[in-house]
Amino acid sequence: MVERKKDTDPTGAESIEEIRRRLQQSEAANLTAEPDTPNAWDRVKLARHPGRPYTLDYIELLFADFEEIHGDRRFGDDPAMVTGFARFHDEPCVVLGHQKGRTTKQRQERNFGMPKPEGYRKALRVMKLAEKFNRPIFAMIDTPGAYPGIDAEERGQAEAIAYNLREMAKLRVPVIVTVTGEGGSGGALAIGLGDRVMMLENSIYSVISPEGCAAILWRDKSFAEEAARALRLTAPDLLEFGLIDQIVPEPPGGAHMNHEQAGNLLDACLSEALSSVRDLSYEDRIARRYEKFRAMGNFENGKS
Repeated sequence: MVERKKDTDPTGAESIEEIRRRLQQSEAANLTAEPDTPNAWDRVKLARHPGRPYTLDYIELLFADFEEIHGDRRFGDDPAMVTGFARFHDEPCVVLGHQKGRTTKQRQERNFGMPKPEGYRKALRVMKLAEKFNRPIFAMIDTPGAYPGIDAEERGQAEAIAYNLREMAKLRVPVIVTVTGEGGSGGALAIGLGDRVMMLENSIYSVISPEGCAAILWRDKSFAEEAARALRLTAPDLLEFGLIDQIVPEPPGGAHMNHEQAGNLLDACLSEALSSVRDLSYEDRIARRYEKFRAMGNFENGKS
């Protein structure tokens, strides 16, 4: 176990407060004429806003005594996936999630939050440790998707994701999943199979990005806004379809406007979610988890 290092600007040229002020004043922080009712494309922009809290930010805000765990014991470490032991309201737990990085250098080091197979294998290794020591698991999703590079494919990207899904379905401990920003396809789902699945108000969760969808269906990425509407990728859409269990509210304007308030709002929802599943027996937990995901995709007369 190694103590984590928080993503900061190593040059010290710009303070965190100055960065936040600059981001809050950017165009993406004020997207619509009616900010209380953003459309699907607005939600996409908000989910991608560079000032949103990332996994390490939420760990600092909500968890104590975090000790990061590195490596998958098969190939190496993946900085795009953060994992470790921590305490949540004095209760020992495991927390993991995608990390995008703040500066250009950090984003390159973190691969823009797109894990390779070793990232997903590291996550599963830590989840198995949580099961061994009977600790609840908190997973935070914020990724455009799994890394599609040749090196990732050579090391078994698809197998790593599929194996995670199978093993997460059988975990004996509570698993609480939160989509905090982008939930991109299998790269998100690989740590997204839980007893409770929540989404922040301005996060998105989809099988493909709007740009990717537009490139396939319209052969033109300029149709991304229309694709975002068609994909029904917002939290209210997914709650209506029964694909998630709860929407976590955000501060006015979005989570990037006030990290501390965003953390407080998420803290309350995480506590409630854990309480709702903590006392289930192993048999009940597995049965409910199975029924929850087995019911997804069932449609009748055009309605879910």
